[in-house]
Amino acid sequence: MNKMLEFGTPYFPILIPESVKCGNLPSAVAKPRICSLQGLLSILRKLKSTPDQEVRILLLGLDNGGKTTLLKQLASEDISHITPTQGFNIKSVQSQGFKLNVWDIGGQRKIRPYWRNYFENTDVLIYVIDSADRKRFEETGQELAELLDEEKLSGVPVLIFANKQDLLTAAPASEIAEGLNLHTIRDRMWQIQSCSALTGEGIQEGMNWVCKSVNSKKK
Repeated sequence: MNKMLEFGTPYFPILIPESVKCGNLPSAVAKPRICSLQGLLSILRKLKSTPDQEVRILLLGLDNGGKTTLLKQLASEDISHITPTQGFNIKSVQSQGFKLNVWDIGGQRKIRPYWRNYFENTDVLIYVIDSADRKRFEETGQELAELLDEEKLSGVPVLIFANKQDLLTAAPASEIAEGLNLHTIRDRMWQIQSCSALTGEGIQEGMNWVCKSVNSKKK
């Protein structure tokens, strides 16, 4: 069957729906219209969706928040051996017609001043919080607030992943949202999503929101 698609294939009539227009056919041709295989392939090329739009995503948050584990979950990679990110990781993930280029930057205090080197051309900011580390809520809130004040990230949609929901001590997303005063954000789209980078729960829902936010910015 595949050989039929090779170049030099003889004329082969194929019935196609009226909704698909065949090139250079007179209007008087009876329905359903008939096109050669070559003509159909030409039409299908035109109907094919445009190549995946590339989206630059910046993945930030404090150290030990689970950013790299989350990134590996997105890329369907092994998460059994994770080491702290000293520099950055980059993964490309296909989702809903988008090629998501995710930049995972280390969250250690000494690395955070370098975050700003990656702000340029960011389409979506993903901020990961360790929901079980309540002692660092204030610190993570301050870092997020500073990011939202950055001129190069102005208007960039932000997704907050309330990670480690698999732990019994994890604070619910609603509590974190209230503690970080997320309801006061007015200059961009935002969403907080409960998740567990370990089990994968909630990650796809978050990425669905990312794709929707990118589509909304395009309109």
